[in-house]
Amino acid sequence: MKPCLAILVALVMAFPLRAVSQESDFLTNPRQLIYEGKRSGEGYFSADDALMIFQSEREEENPFYQMYLLDFSTGDTRRLSPGIGKTTCGFIRPGNREAHFASSHLNPKALEEQRAELEFRASGKERRYSWDYDGSIDIFTVDLDKPDGAPRRLTDSPGYNAEGAYSPDGKQIVFCSLRDAFPLEKLSKEDQRRYEMDPAWFGEIYIMDADGSNQRRLTNVPGYDGGPFFSPDGKRIVWRRFDKSGMHADVYTMKTDGSDVRRVTQFKSMSWAPFYHPSGEYLVFTSNKLGFTNFELYIVDVDGAREPVRVTYTDGFDGLPVFSNDGKKLSWSTGRAADGTAQIFIADWNHESALKALAQSPLREGTK
Repeated sequence: MKPCLAILVALVMAFPLRAVSQESDFLTNPRQLIYEGKRSGEGYFSADDALMIFQSEREEENPFYQMYLLDFSTGDTRRLSPGIGKTTCGFIRPGNREAHFASSHLNPKALEEQRAELEFRASGKERRYSWDYDGSIDIFTVDLDKPDGAPRRLTDSPGYNAEGAYSPDGKQIVFCSLRDAFPLEKLSKEDQRRYEMDPAWFGEIYIMDADGSNQRRLTNVPGYDGGPFFSPDGKRIVWRRFDKSGMHADVYTMKTDGSDVRRVTQFKSMSWAPFYHPSGEYLVFTSNKLGFTNFELYIVDVDGAREPVRVTYTDGFDGLPVFSNDGKKLSWSTGRAADGTAQIFIADWNHESALKALAQSPLREGTK
């Protein structure tokens, strides 16, 4: 054995190398939260952390996501959406017994689309996953104390309206809309072709009062802006912005009037689904920095002064992370379920470890 190799071996024996997986630095006691259905995702806690709203595919006659409510105290789950069409992006209103979600149940072709999707899946074919910017989707609110009550419509404009989140005081909703692409005839021929190929290009961030009034646009940059959430103090909004190519996305924040736009990440990858920790000190987000099909969770300081820190170390999909409002739990959607399906998991979160890791992370290039 060469001398240098012998020294290396001796050092390894004396100081064993750390395991590759470092998830335990941040996440402990990880466990699957949702088991029923073919897949589940986007689980968001109520303000008191007693409930979670989430989407799941589990209806026999409907292959698309529907919206459900989980009661942590009892383990009971009930459906909130009508069961027709597609739903996505639910959120529970703080200080109130309401929730909102996006739905296409008023689409006259909803049942026809369900049957067509069931037939397609029965054929054994598979399509590449892509987000569905269905133009018939609008945002609705439901009374949680009246489970049989009809959803009340909050948006009523052409094009996709979804990805909504309440402000901490429950008075406003921030959301994504493609409404300014309509009517399509007003667009240039080039933009009409763009809409056919990539409707997300026309996505912009909007804000409205919780009753659906006073809707106004906050962003005005070519390319998709979406997935917005409020900061814990309600003073800022975080969201994902795609570049003009649609291949890369980064995390941005702005004031609630659309001013003071700040870029938090320059990760040269698809970075999306940002969410604030309740402390307001950092964000968690999803990125495929390590490969197109390998999405992992990362944290980054709110100013983006330092390089993001990796949180998860499992091949495949880990995304759509959400902190509980007490900051002690992290919930996320992942493909690590034993049966290979994508389901919601939950784990204990180590806030102190996160702060330490961020403090030790290198300064981002170009920052001081």
